[in-house]
Amino acid sequence: MAKSYTAQDISVLEGLEPVRKRPGMYIGGTGKPGLHHLIWEIVDNSVDEAMNGHATAIEVVLHKDGESITVIDNGRGIPVDKYKDGRSVLEVILTTLHAGGKFDPGNYETSGGLHGVGSSVVNALSSDFQVLIKRDGKVYEQAYQFGKPLDKVKASGKSTRTGTEIFFRPDETIFEDISFDAEWIEKRLDYSAYLHPGLKLIFKNELTKKKKEFLQEGGIVELLARVQKESKQPPVHIDSISIQAKGSHPEMPRMEVALQWTEDTKEEILAFTNGVPNPFGGTHEAGIRDGVLKAVRAYFDLHNPAPKSLAISSEDIREGLKVVISVFLVAPQFQGQKKEKLNNPFVKGSVSTIVRQEMERYLNGHSNTADAICQRIMQAAKARAASRSAMQKISRKRVLNTRLNLPGKLADCSSSSPEESELFIVEGDSAGGNAKQGRNRRTQAILPLRGKVLNAQRESFAKVSVNKELKDIIDALGCGIGDNFSTKSLRYHKVILLMDADSDGHHIATLMLTFFYRYMPELIEKGHLYIAQPPLFRIDYGNETFWVLDEKQRDKILKDLEGKRKKKISVQRFKGLGEMMARTLKDTTLDPDKRRLLRVEIPKGDEEETDTVICDLMGKDPSVRFSFIMENAETLAEVDL
Repeated sequence: MAKSYTAQDISVLEGLEPVRKRPGMYIGGTGKPGLHHLIWEIVDNSVDEAMNGHATAIEVVLHKDGESITVIDNGRGIPVDKYKDGRSVLEVILTTLHAGGKFDPGNYETSGGLHGVGSSVVNALSSDFQVLIKRDGKVYEQAYQFGKPLDKVKASGKSTRTGTEIFFRPDETIFEDISFDAEWIEKRLDYSAYLHPGLKLIFKNELTKKKKEFLQEGGIVELLARVQKESKQPPVHIDSISIQAKGSHPEMPRMEVALQWTEDTKEEILAFTNGVPNPFGGTHEAGIRDGVLKAVRAYFDLHNPAPKSLAISSEDIREGLKVVISVFLVAPQFQGQKKEKLNNPFVKGSVSTIVRQEMERYLNGHSNTADAICQRIMQAAKARAASRSAMQKISRKRVLNTRLNLPGKLADCSSSSPEESELFIVEGDSAGGNAKQGRNRRTQAILPLRGKVLNAQRESFAKVSVNKELKDIIDALGCGIGDNFSTKSLRYHKVILLMDADSDGHHIATLMLTFFYRYMPELIEKGHLYIAQPPLFRIDYGNETFWVLDEKQRDKILKDLEGKRKKKISVQRFKGLGEMMARTLKDTTLDPDKRRLLRVEIPKGDEEETDTVICDLMGKDPSVRFSFIMENAETLAEVDL
């Protein structure tokens, strides 16, 4: 007998309990990155003080045990006066989610912390947390364990200085390992020094008894020079292009950009928001790409440096480009608490407009630099054209005859023409067997999926490229993956996902779409990717047969037939493609004259939204999926992520 579900089964998590129950929602995980994220939450608060003119130095101390940290700044100090509930404001900030001084723009013009979550999350996930505040001529202290105060805030002395000092030791029952990595800490502080010229950042390592100071006056221009040097490729032009401007939107006080073309074959963009690194980029990265492309194309159109026969693509323009972009926003919107990707929509247009204007002005005023950049771009275009030409000379027929690298479970077609060839990627051996029997052997190939399909959004390129199921698909298509992808080598011009018409089939199809979107986007852009529409139901009404895609369509047809009710109605639900007769599968799903296919496409203008949705719903941050489900609970009949 099923257990009853009553009010007694409902849990309400109060205070910081949600953080301890689901730490991954707040710091991304309990491994090494999540552990170090605790440091950045505290350091970012201190950096916010510096960005707004209230602090000049920040010190991070890694203690002798290697498992505890102290962060000290000379800012204003967290307020300690009474809140409206009688508690100290300090205690409210450190024990309440979404409590802080950054919701009111009058307190901070810009800040890296914005949710009122950071300090309280660190407190919740620490077995020992101590705070010391210097302000108003006094010193105040308070101690916590596991997010709970051990006593009230108390004055412990006098001081002529101001600032905040926080000590914490992560809870070893939550984290896999609480040993901090000194190199990780140094690298982050090093970046922060470039982003905040004049701010002194100090790292004191008590394990090695060494102390390092990071102070950079040159800002992101010096950071760009370091990026270029680390690429080990010479610059195309000696002086980098630097842009410092106020944003074209009231919530974007300023932005800074430094860029330079090099002889490297890779593009590299380091993006930051309010001093916080955004490794997954976001709208500011999209804006810099758009602005650079428009400025360079405008210069080419005006000066005509390239022969008309040479086609220059966006990849040619971006090849070897190194960029550092730092934007400052009043209310940044990030993907997840770890702030890995910026989502503010207006930023793309604002950055693009400013970069285009300033780049055009610079190129037209510095002809030597502009000529060097144009030559570099034309060189990339010629190399790409030569590579395409060489690939076109490779006979597909020769590749087919040699059968190089084709997976053994692939039932290939006999045609040597990619234009008429189709590849069905089928869920399971049983369905694959039926598809092989019902296919047109001349033009239709079948590749069954037998194992687990990886979520390509969450896994690294290395894992994706060696996964058995995905590798078989890559080998069967023959067009490469990632930077090596080329539709010229594509063996089938229709790639069709054929999955069961149930939630499991939809889940597998979603994982496959994520893989193609991330590693073979041109397959979608060129219109080669499709989703088959096998029926979920068969309805027989006398001599008539209706093949039905889903419950909604079934109910509509039954309602229409009920009005007639002169003949017997029979409804059959298919549990999966494997239980269909081969003839049925052919007539409903494989035959080009009878089947229904959905072509996968991204409408123009929806590219950014599509990328955000895939990052949010298929990414590692569970809090975003949770928010999506809660916000759409009334309209979602079924969610399977």
